[in-house]
Amino acid sequence: MSIPERWQRLWQSTGRHVVGLMSGTSLDGIDAALVYLEGSGRNLHLSLEAFIHRPFPEALRTLLLRNSLSETSSVRELALLNARLAQLYAEAVEAVLEQAGRPREALDLVGVHGQTVHHIPEPTECAGAAVTTTLQIGDPSVLANLLGVPVVGDFRQADMALGGQGAPLVPYFDYVYFTHPTETRGLLNIGGIANLTVLPADARPEDVRAFDTGPGNMLIDALAQRRFGTPYDPDGRYAAQGRPDESLLAELLYDPYFLKPPPKSTGREYFGEAFLAAFSEKAVSMGVTDPHDQIATLTALTAASVYQAYARYVREIHPFDVLIVSGGGVHNRTLMALLERYFSPIPVRSVADYGLDPDAKEACCFAVLAHELLNGVPTNLPSVTGARRPTLLGKLCLPA
Repeated sequence: MSIPERWQRLWQSTGRHVVGLMSGTSLDGIDAALVYLEGSGRNLHLSLEAFIHRPFPEALRTLLLRNSLSETSSVRELALLNARLAQLYAEAVEAVLEQAGRPREALDLVGVHGQTVHHIPEPTECAGAAVTTTLQIGDPSVLANLLGVPVVGDFRQADMALGGQGAPLVPYFDYVYFTHPTETRGLLNIGGIANLTVLPADARPEDVRAFDTGPGNMLIDALAQRRFGTPYDPDGRYAAQGRPDESLLAELLYDPYFLKPPPKSTGREYFGEAFLAAFSEKAVSMGVTDPHDQIATLTALTAASVYQAYARYVREIHPFDVLIVSGGGVHNRTLMALLERYFSPIPVRSVADYGLDPDAKEACCFAVLAHELLNGVPTNLPSVTGARRPTLLGKLCLPA
């Protein structure tokens, strides 16, 4: 069966308008970025035309959180969420096109990460064999048919089939957008989870290193909801009113995840409700009962675990000239101040200083990964994920 001529032109295009969609482990909503892309690899040129964030309705967020936990997930609810998220992704695409003043007919492609509900990067026994896997919901085929536009989704499984962690995937974007001829750069994205990309000066793809350092905003957000009734710590103001407990912080940093060398990746299944419950119990037992001190300690945990990872696994080989931060954590002034303190004298900057909206970076990344799939360019980095070889990432879904 031949591919219709209108879709064949996608492969032949030198430039494409692409919407990238991201909904992360923070479960706060959908980021949608409309970008125009030309070229490939280090010769890729990106122009951000519009960006929006659409918060999740509280009922949906509750369902997603419940179905991200093994103890409370339901096959029925996961099936329903798989379709409902696709509907919400379609609405986000329409909204970002409207903001840009572009008709749907001008859109060539959509790249959607999907909502991660479970991530198992380490070999785990299943029916007599060990497997690794990950599950992102928000079906790309449903989305393609709702929009009438080709959609690329499910980016992680191909890398995992080759022995990789399937994460992080943002380092390819970091490589094509941020590699500098003379600076060694650290790219830190602080979403629900924090991940660090190491970009040596004038890096080749095989020179790039990256891994999840541990919690980003996830634990801070959860404690803010529990103790202050807000979904996050605005500007880090609650943490600023407390003091990190250094003894409690030191104990937390001995968690096995922080001591494990890269490649490694993690998610809500590790730094979720069970971790927060254990933290709360330990805090009380050590006399850290003030909620401001508790959230200050968790904020320090994010910053300290990033720096500890750099000092332990990166600094000796690739000392940074600069640390460039993106994601929701860039708006937490207390967290940014802690990063500046830990990394001094290395400057800590926002990606906004490099012409990119810090909230839009991950959505832009999945636009780029979709674009590169059509270019036939592998976008997993085995030096990052541990896969046996490079491979194409994503499944292309075509509407009729």
